[in-house]
Amino acid sequence: MTNVRELYVCSICGNVVEVVNPGAPALVCCNQPMEKLEAGVKDASLEKHVPIIETVSGGIKVKVGSVAHPMEEKHFIRFIEVLTKNQVLRAELAPNDTPEALFMVNAAEVIEVREFCTIHGLWKAPQ
Repeated sequence: MTNVRELYVCSICGNVVEVVNPGAPALVCCNQPMEKLEAGVKDASLEKHVPIIETVSGGIKVKVGSVAHPMEEKHFIRFIEVLTKNQVLRAELAPNDTPEALFMVNAAEVIEVREFCTIHGLWKAPQ
């Protein structure tokens, strides 16, 4: 059964979906079951993926990696998300953007911060 805010990817076309209505027994794309994404929390490669959260005036700034993640045509951060109890705040990024985003949210309300790399998948900040 699917749950709200879970992310799934199609291993054939690369389509990524976020569940907003729970309960489906499975998600299907390209006539194949989609794979549930599990977020990594520890960097082990040259590219850094773990989101870093910084409190700023009026909100938080999220940077991807202790060293800025590459933002190339085929390898970049597609989005950064901040999850609270009642909201999903998303910054959508593109190649050549800076891999960071500002979110006007109280840091105490943040439940999870995650990002999606087009090559290396889903990552989240450790709690």
